[in-house]
Amino acid sequence: MSVDIGGTFTDLVVEQGAALRLFKSPTVPGDPVLGIMNALEMAADADGVPLAEFLGRTGSFVHATTRGLNAVLTGNTARTAFLTTEGHPDVLLLREGGRQRPFDFTVPFPEPYVPRSLTFEVRERIGSTGEVLRPLDLAALEHTCDRLAATGVEAVAVCLLWSTVNPEHELAVAQVLRRRLPDVPVTLSHALNPSLREYRRASSAAIDASLKPLMTEYVAGLTGRLRTAGLTGRILMVTSAGGVVDVLDAADKPILTINSGPSMAPVAGRAYATADLGARTVIVADAGGTTYDVTLVRRGEIPSTRTAWVGDEGTGHMTGLPSIDVKSVGAGGGSIAWVDPGGLLWVGPQSAGSVPGPACYGNGGTDATVTDAALVLGYLDPANFSSGSMTLDARAALDAVTERVARPLGLDPIAAADAVLRLTTEQMAHAIQEITLQQGVDPARAVLVGGGGAAGLNAVAVAARLGSRELVIPAVGAALAAAGALMSDLTAVYNTTVPAVTSSFEPARVNAALAGLRERCREFTAHVGAAEDDAIVTLFAEARYPQQIWELEVPLRVGAFVDGSDVTDFEADFHATHQQILGITDEGSPVEVVSWGARVRVPLRESGGVLTARLGPAAPPTTRRAYVRGTGMTDVPVRSLASIVPGELLPGPLLVESPFTTVVVADASTCELSGSGSLIVHPARDARRADTEVA
Repeated sequence: MSVDIGGTFTDLVVEQGAALRLFKSPTVPGDPVLGIMNALEMAADADGVPLAEFLGRTGSFVHATTRGLNAVLTGNTARTAFLTTEGHPDVLLLREGGRQRPFDFTVPFPEPYVPRSLTFEVRERIGSTGEVLRPLDLAALEHTCDRLAATGVEAVAVCLLWSTVNPEHELAVAQVLRRRLPDVPVTLSHALNPSLREYRRASSAAIDASLKPLMTEYVAGLTGRLRTAGLTGRILMVTSAGGVVDVLDAADKPILTINSGPSMAPVAGRAYATADLGARTVIVADAGGTTYDVTLVRRGEIPSTRTAWVGDEGTGHMTGLPSIDVKSVGAGGGSIAWVDPGGLLWVGPQSAGSVPGPACYGNGGTDATVTDAALVLGYLDPANFSSGSMTLDARAALDAVTERVARPLGLDPIAAADAVLRLTTEQMAHAIQEITLQQGVDPARAVLVGGGGAAGLNAVAVAARLGSRELVIPAVGAALAAAGALMSDLTAVYNTTVPAVTSSFEPARVNAALAGLRERCREFTAHVGAAEDDAIVTLFAEARYPQQIWELEVPLRVGAFVDGSDVTDFEADFHATHQQILGITDEGSPVEVVSWGARVRVPLRESGGVLTARLGPAAPPTTRRAYVRGTGMTDVPVRSLASIVPGELLPGPLLVESPFTTVVVADASTCELSGSGSLIVHPARDARRADTEVA
């Protein structure tokens, strides 16, 4: 089973043999584990067994969390000290990058992640080739430990110059810290992120150290409550890189979990688009209660970035570690619709969350949200929301939309609710256009995958707005991230800094580095309890043309460079990658490699492939009064997803209901079922043209 904690709901996906079931429970912000336990109770009740028996049959429990991310965003991390080479205390202050709006002087220069009062200089210096230029001053370090103890620090990050080439001094500092401050966790930059770029290495070390006390406590509470409740199986945690690790490894390197939730939807989305339509260019959109997360899959590859930021780009803090490249906007089911003093309608970025939630939840919320607007338009069944676990208050939704949107705009409630949905659609389409058009990809030529509990409300309209030919909404789409967690593998990424230039290549040094990377992959495989033959290892280089600033990742064809032809092949691969990504190449130039890396992947599921599902009962067809643009409120056919049979082609307008989402087809688009149980929507040509002209 897998769990994804969202801003509004906690999703649980349970796989039992060929059967797949989904459960949703409101997220408990003050105690996220309670939301998990509530979802597990629902699953046990559905099985008709006590929770202990249900958990006792569980082989693995996979968990995605935003606990660390929220802590960094809100500043609720541990009191952390930063130790760096003497003369370089400003690395976290000077940062990397610049203003997104260079002439907006209302934005103050961002504060460093660790304040100067908790930044300490270490007397030492190692050169760029690894030689010791100044020995480590142990006496001064002991004095620094006295100051650390006096200031009551709860974690320490260490980032010394050129420790990626020679970690001798960082290791010695750690030895002293653990002797003097045995209860204070320490993160060493060379061990966590052996990156050449000083700010990225320092930032990742500081973030990781600051999260260790919090995540250690969270993991202990999570595992303790699960074990007490009866879970005997393996507990895994999702990482930002799109894989999973054992929960104790996640607690040891908590920065790996920063963006764990959003990283899983692309894994599932790519799998379903490939299985259902054979697509290799895929837009994966995950619409939750708070955000709309989008990722562009090109040539079947999920994009990764080392420039992920916590907070706004340039003013937030860079993680510096590989992370699935996800763009998020504040447009989810709980996003609040409001009218500014100038009479303009806005949706988000504020969200009603799970407490109090949309007005229709009946928990005291008075703001109008996307969910309230959808209920006013008749798209949701108030008596059967979230698989019947909630009854929505239609009157409260109507009152909220009327008071907060309709009256300020001078519209009737139906027109106001439609305006909210249309603006939400436009924001979602704009987010997709930003990640596609900027990379030279026409979104109309990509397959759109809609996931998340709120996906069905806007997915067809977004597809029409983009001119998409096909839309895939997986049966497990309402919990796409949680489903992706079940389909992911145990993964790890390792790097080593061994500079090389193809014009004067030294194969012995490079091959020794590659051998070391392969050995670390073998150690990881043994650590997770797998056989060496089960692991899939990919070697790569981070390279550039000389004098370039940024590197590109290039997969290696070989495990070792045997002769000159291997170097020539690598050069050709770099030129091709440079042409593909940047549209230009310089085949006469040598290639400079900054670092070498390895990815190791150990599959968890023997069967592989996508999770097939037929969720919910096959309810008989009905109709419901719902809004159709150009017609108004009218009787619209309603079909349950489980009642649709392969080969049946359904024309819109139509509402397709599954236990946790409703797909709104408010035009002449057609729908059919795929072999995996996904709903495939073919947007109508005239609908695509009309929406594009309106936009």
